[in-house]
Amino acid sequence: MSEQDKRIVEINGLKIEVDMRTAKRVDSYKVGDRVKVLIKGYSDTYSVSHGVIVAFDEFEARPSITICYIESNYSPDLKFVTLNKDSKDLEIAPCNDDVLIEKGEVMNRINRLIEEKKAVIQDLESKRNYFEQRFGAWFKV
Repeated sequence: MSEQDKRIVEINGLKIEVDMRTAKRVDSYKVGDRVKVLIKGYSDTYSVSHGVIVAFDEFEARPSITICYIESNYSPDLKFVTLNKDSKDLEIAPCNDDVLIEKGEVMNRINRLIEEKKAVIQDLESKRNYFEQRFGAWFKV
């Protein structure tokens, strides 16, 4: 082992010499940690999204990590993905950079969608009421 391949690492006051050629990186995650999610799209394209770990599911055969992510900074569409040993075309990495997700902008978009759906419901309720009032005679026996 050459000097370039070894490194002294201190763990809880104990100094250990590590062979960097065989050392593995171990990431530690907890619920609430911010992560980057790499997801395969159409053909061979990949996109990076920002997310948060929401659960560790301790299934016996397939322990899993559930991640909630947002596809773009301004999308109001939250999605969930599960990472386990069978997951293909999916990776996560710690998110150490400052992400420019604007909470206010996302909340405004969600509120606009809520108002649009409320308008659709109101329109359907009006049509139902009109049908009951105007077509009621058709169904009387």
